[in-house]
Amino acid sequence: MKKRLGIGFIGSGFITRFHIQSFIGVRDADVLGVWSPNKQNAESAAALARRIRVGDCQAFNSIEEMIASPGIDAIWLCGPNHKRIENLEAIVKAIKSGKSGKGKLTGIAVEKPLARNAAEAKRVIELIEESGLLHGYLEDQLFEPPVVRGREILWRRAAPLTGRPYLARCAEEHSGPHNPWFWQGELGGGGVLNDMMCHSVEVARLLLTDPAKTRDSIKPVKVSATIASLKWSRPEYADLLRQTMGNEVDYRTRPSEDFARATINYVDDAGNPLIAEVTTSWSYVGAGLRLTSELLGPEYSLSINSLDTSLKLFLSRRVQGASGEDLVEKQNAEQGLMPVVASEATEYGYEAENRFFVNCFLDGKQPEVNCYDGLEVTQLLMTAYKSAEEERTIAFDPKAIENFIPAVARGTWKP
Repeated sequence: MKKRLGIGFIGSGFITRFHIQSFIGVRDADVLGVWSPNKQNAESAAALARRIRVGDCQAFNSIEEMIASPGIDAIWLCGPNHKRIENLEAIVKAIKSGKSGKGKLTGIAVEKPLARNAAEAKRVIELIEESGLLHGYLEDQLFEPPVVRGREILWRRAAPLTGRPYLARCAEEHSGPHNPWFWQGELGGGGVLNDMMCHSVEVARLLLTDPAKTRDSIKPVKVSATIASLKWSRPEYADLLRQTMGNEVDYRTRPSEDFARATINYVDDAGNPLIAEVTTSWSYVGAGLRLTSELLGPEYSLSINSLDTSLKLFLSRRVQGASGEDLVEKQNAEQGLMPVVASEATEYGYEAENRFFVNCFLDGKQPEVNCYDGLEVTQLLMTAYKSAEEERTIAFDPKAIENFIPAVARGTWKP
């Protein structure tokens, strides 16, 4: 087996840069390549990797050229949602053409969400299976240190004595994404529900699942959901969004949801009812990105809030400067009492996530967190969209939403 894993990134935006920074804490791997249709961005991301010494990284001219490079052993697929199938098809084509191969490439890790809808998610699975590669689903929040540690303690100390947990609440909230395509329903596959509820669904499921059992030991039964455009379709904010993101983002005529909530009913292998309450928002205004999780059981509870940090700064009115995100992701202010997330790549789970997948790929082991998980998450999200549109609880039935496209993604949703 190889002693080090050479990694190439498809995509050079915000999420790729988070991953690259996290490799400071990952042994036995080197970031060696970046490809993006925007060559300037790819060069910038590669320069970041070299600057922080996580690999002698270079920008490649094509996906085919990158995966054929002798040093590249695995691909981290982090491009936009609407390019997922196209990028995977390029990888599989390169493998089949002999420019690379199963003996050359070890694995592929796919960023969340797996796809824009259930049909595309199934196509992702088909391509992954055709590639013959080991595969992982890049869901960073499953690896958040507080989530991992809190789950381990409660299931070891409390659950055996008083009974399993039965209710999980998870939320991700911030003021909105960085790039225009996120705001366009047809490109993202929807709005905040598809973009961010994928996180909360998986964290809630993880917290409710016995660590000694497999993922399918709890099964989704039904979903009830609500979506709304609370802030960004207001005329003044729709205009601001258009000025900031460009004319293609028009929330006066083609809005996406900026708030979503869902209740997912599960049942475990002993027949016990379990509930996951998940909330997500692009209309939250606070210090910055807020991740919260709760787990409740018969005689115990867990509570996590990423903004309850050990480091806070106070900046008076006289401290004035340019806006940025140097204190916390999606930072909304530059003055006052400000929480600081000292290492966001660690706190949000990227570091542990990438360490996990690197080790799996080096060991030739199929990761437990993989693209089949991403498929089920997509199916749950599409069920949530269907529930919101029909204003009723929907039984979880993957076949029933196989060809379902949310109205937001079709550009026909009217909040």
